[in-house]
Amino acid sequence: MNILGINAFHGDASAALVVDGQLVAAVEEERFNRIKHWAGFPAQSIRWCLQHAGVRPEQVQHVAISFDPRANFWRRLGFVAKARPSFRSLLDRLKRQGRTLALEDQYAQAVGLPRSAVTAQFHRIEHHQTHVAAGFLISPFDRAAVLSVDGMGDFTSTLTAMAAGNDWQELNRVYYPHSIGFLYTAITMYLGFPYYGDEYKVMGLAPYGQPEFADLFRRMIRPVGDTFELNLDYFTHQRSGIKMNWNDGAPTIQPFYSPLLEKMLGPARQKHEPLTSRHDNLAKSLQVVTEEILMHLLNRLHAKTRCENICMTGGVAMNSVANGKITTQTPFKNVYIPAGAADNGTSFGAAFHVWNRQLGKPRTFVQDHAYWGCQSIAAEAVAAAEKLGVPYRQLPESELLDFVTDQLISGHVAGWFQGQMEFGARALGNRSLIADPRRTDMRDIINLRIKFREKFRPFAPSILEEHVGEWFEIDEPTPYMEKVFPIRREKHAVIPAVTHVDGSGRLQTVSARTNPLYHSLISAFHRKTGVPILLNTSLNENEPIVRTPEEAIRCFLRTDMDLIVMGNVVVDRHQPGFPEQFRKRVQI
Repeated sequence: MNILGINAFHGDASAALVVDGQLVAAVEEERFNRIKHWAGFPAQSIRWCLQHAGVRPEQVQHVAISFDPRANFWRRLGFVAKARPSFRSLLDRLKRQGRTLALEDQYAQAVGLPRSAVTAQFHRIEHHQTHVAAGFLISPFDRAAVLSVDGMGDFTSTLTAMAAGNDWQELNRVYYPHSIGFLYTAITMYLGFPYYGDEYKVMGLAPYGQPEFADLFRRMIRPVGDTFELNLDYFTHQRSGIKMNWNDGAPTIQPFYSPLLEKMLGPARQKHEPLTSRHDNLAKSLQVVTEEILMHLLNRLHAKTRCENICMTGGVAMNSVANGKITTQTPFKNVYIPAGAADNGTSFGAAFHVWNRQLGKPRTFVQDHAYWGCQSIAAEAVAAAEKLGVPYRQLPESELLDFVTDQLISGHVAGWFQGQMEFGARALGNRSLIADPRRTDMRDIINLRIKFREKFRPFAPSILEEHVGEWFEIDEPTPYMEKVFPIRREKHAVIPAVTHVDGSGRLQTVSARTNPLYHSLISAFHRKTGVPILLNTSLNENEPIVRTPEEAIRCFLRTDMDLIVMGNVVVDRHQPGFPEQFRKRVQI
């Protein structure tokens, strides 16, 4: 049984393939077309998933999409009758929803079949149902409470449920126009971060500030019963909608905070204006109040379910700072957040919803790693190096690990391109930039000379899972950088490059079972330094994470990266005889 899951007509378009109840492939469309957060139909992702699994298009029995324009119809109708939103906002929404009507035709075109030859059954599944499926059905829990929370999907922003086996019972919903995600996005744009997905920048900025404006934000959103509501006086989306562009490109969103917000806080920051301590304090205040609402939701959910297990999913579940506080600020003891908790993961959520819930098949798959994407062989790395005119050498694994760790210890930054590409927003040791976390200057080196981004942005520590408790105050598995934990105070000075200003780190626990090569690399570094940690950030430069060796080498040449390692193929700027024209970064 082959089930294809799709996230389309929204940011982070993606596809995933489930074969006989096992996830075998998952990838985002941005990795192919090189447009961050690309929105549209993921045709290349679909073709790659099928090709990777050796599945012909006519062998696909089910196609599921995480979007149902019919969902919550009466709620939508009631909102229109009561709120009387603008005609333009209604027209924009109808145009977007209408795109799903051509789903079958777009799928047929993507896989190269005439429409009449497509025999798959198509499923349009409500957005948050696919989030719940992505959070629970692939978790290690037989029973769990579930919190799905994002901006908005199919007229719902938040859903809580109690799940067991293959099924779940809904407990509460929050409908449009109320949304934690909308609050965070509106303030993100007010702070001068205008692009889709910029919320993580505000989360990184928050530790620099104080919660000076928390009381004001508490006027914008407040807990109500088991859920919450927005004070709509501070927003415009309920009247004029949110002007969005999802048409086959990077998604764009126009600001939707009201004049009242600017009256209370002053003019919005423009993206090229300097950040001040006031902006730091706004970010901190937003993060504090967001956490308060999330903990309210979780505590009320636990009171209803009395379950120790919680599955978090949806775009707001990417707030790793809040996630790291769940086991200390709520009664939940076990937290599962999938790789791809945001809308990209609704592709495999839709597929498992069909397999487990609609077809009633037993659960046999647990997602315990994120390596579901494209893979390259050494010959492709060699061909790319020769095409771009850079010298290379090939090293056996034992020599490779020794060489790379020595390079890191000497202060060099390495691109680490290995195995199957990660699914989701975070590089997890297969498409990573790595460095020595002990160097105080390393954060500025990477932010300013390689990533070309704001200097306040933190980096993640990749740590051997067996050593977490020695370095962090909370010892929990965190394979997807999905939680931020306090670093033990005595370790701050040992690993300054990955210790954020508030003494925390967004860690990735590395397992010898799920990524043996990366685990071996960190182990080699540990033996030499006594530190079982590497600095890890994504292998890219203001673009999606690289997918191919050629993209990796081009990124290397555009930046001040010292070396890049693709399989056992090493391109090293500092090796004797390396051409002078490549010793400094070039535009290519």
